[in-house]
Amino acid sequence: MKRSWALVLMVMLGFQAAAGMASASSLGQRRRPLRRTVVVVHKSWPLHRALRHVVARPVRVAFRVHPVRFLPAVAWAGMVAATAPQRSLLVWEDGETLSGAEDWTEFTLNCNNSGKRLWLEVVAGRAQFDWAEIVFENGEAQVVDMNEWEGGPGHYEMLNFPDGRRVDHVRIIARAVSDQARVVLKMEK
Repeated sequence: MKRSWALVLMVMLGFQAAAGMASASSLGQRRRPLRRTVVVVHKSWPLHRALRHVVARPVRVAFRVHPVRFLPAVAWAGMVAATAPQRSLLVWEDGETLSGAEDWTEFTLNCNNSGKRLWLEVVAGRAQFDWAEIVFENGEAQVVDMNEWEGGPGHYEMLNFPDGRRVDHVRIIARAVSDQARVVLKMEK
């Protein structure tokens, strides 16, 4: 008899918990607050300004190469290109969708390809950029100082390396100025 009462009690509690979850999901649960952290940079980082608090998105693929030596930072003009890169010349493309609710976001795109020119495309929305760190296969890293540049849809030349280089990954600090912004990096051979 005691076992049957215990079983009945457990079943009732199970139904009550399920009903509570159903009502919470129908009312719309709140999302967890975004976890922000300070950007982590190498000790020989070439930019000398306060580091941002960002939402750090997880890296999709582990780095093969970590920065060992930083080249002098490059100031970025952010001029929109008159023509987009030719599709037939592209060897790599990857992107990220930024949310205005996240504010400054750190994301990393895994490249692992060789090319001569790196392009930034804002596909939709408006985005603001702080900097990009391009890590080459030999451990050299080139920081492009975008200095809070803001732009809308269009193609922008990020970095040109005419002799060709193999890029391991690109790390970017950016935020959506609109509700959402789609950002894509492309490499041309």
